[in-house]
Amino acid sequence: MTPEKIALVRSSWQQVLPIKDTAAQLFYGQLFELDPTLRGMFRGDMVEQGRKLMAMINTVVTSLDNLGPILERIEEMGRRHVDYGVTEAHYDTVGSALIWTLGQGLGEQFTPAVKDAWGDAYNTLASAMKRAAYTLA
Repeated sequence: MTPEKIALVRSSWQQVLPIKDTAAQLFYGQLFELDPTLRGMFRGDMVEQGRKLMAMINTVVTSLDNLGPILERIEEMGRRHVDYGVTEAHYDTVGSALIWTLGQGLGEQFTPAVKDAWGDAYNTLASAMKRAAYTLA
């Protein structure tokens, strides 16, 4: 990612952080609307799940210019998601739900440039997870 895109992701994320609990609810609501079959993968406390999601996004956002130290954690998360029944196609649905959620949370500040930067950030994360989960070593 370019430094400009990283800056856009980070500055927009700062605007999401104050509403992170609401953003998590919006995200999961949209995710389950896009693919109701995914609801069955979540058996625990959805508030806690939302907190974990926001914490992971925060970690990735703060590490975008140096993912090396967290890459092993990202790859392990990808492998673990296979055990939950996550397929490669689900990553597209998650990406769509994330972008939609950011658009809802940021409103007019979710410019095409910000959307593009978040798309790159998500694709970077999803690619690492998928590579670890679905590529035979």
